[in-house]
Amino acid sequence: MSSIKKIGVAGAGAMGLGIAQVFAQSGFNVVLFDLGQSQLDKAKDTITKNLDFAVSKGKLKDADKSAALGRISYTTNVNDLVADLVIEAIVEKLEPKRELFSKLAEINSETTILASNTSSIPITRIAKDVKHPQRIAGMHFFNPAHLMKLVEIISAVETSKEVSETLKQLTLTIGKVPVMCTDSPGFIVNRVARHYYVESLRLLEEGVATMENVDALMESAGFKMGPYKLMDMLGNDVNFAVTSSLFESFHQDPKFRPSRIQQQKVEAGHLGKKTGKGFYNYS
Repeated sequence: MSSIKKIGVAGAGAMGLGIAQVFAQSGFNVVLFDLGQSQLDKAKDTITKNLDFAVSKGKLKDADKSAALGRISYTTNVNDLVADLVIEAIVEKLEPKRELFSKLAEINSETTILASNTSSIPITRIAKDVKHPQRIAGMHFFNPAHLMKLVEIISAVETSKEVSETLKQLTLTIGKVPVMCTDSPGFIVNRVARHYYVESLRLLEEGVATMENVDALMESAGFKMGPYKLMDMLGNDVNFAVTSSLFESFHQDPKFRPSRIQQQKVEAGHLGKKTGKGFYNYS
């Protein structure tokens, strides 16, 4: 644990920027990478707003905010992702992840831990043909990463016990709750929670109930957010990609079948809160 001083984060989307913020607030130097400068600018703005909000609520001192911002550097050059731990949070597709991990293995030492924030893709598939696979694991945060406490630590077939234990202790150090699991599509949370979304979408497809009624009923039953509101918050593109990934990983098991309604939302660009329209209209 003490050997980890610098963190690399690949991908400056919602998850990547949240992960970068968490580590910077915990005293680690962070380099945040993305292919597009505009995405990095947006990430920096969002991190600043998150920290400003924490200061306004009295949960963070202004000096600590400034210190955290000072620990994060931004880059569009993948060769700058040289660190003690690199966490991948790019698009939820296998091949881009494998290509990135191969590149990270080339530019980093064999002792650098390489972790994926994937929601659904087995870590063993990502690690295939990558040098020194024993240092590759899953470190799956939940959205929004700077607020949600849970982190799944996933051991692939060749992940060493030392790496898993290091990630567990690191997770505790940054104030999160680690849950250890072995490699499987969707791991624990997304495999169990997938049916909260899938069955709700089937109710809509079959005309059993309106989305407003389903959301109201689930919230009255104790869920903090109904399934359609939650999908809009997470992003319909992200949610659909995870469901599609699990559907393929479980050999087209019907219980994981993606929804045609959600596919249409994605194709129309109705991704949820981030675009102003999803299942609900936020404009």
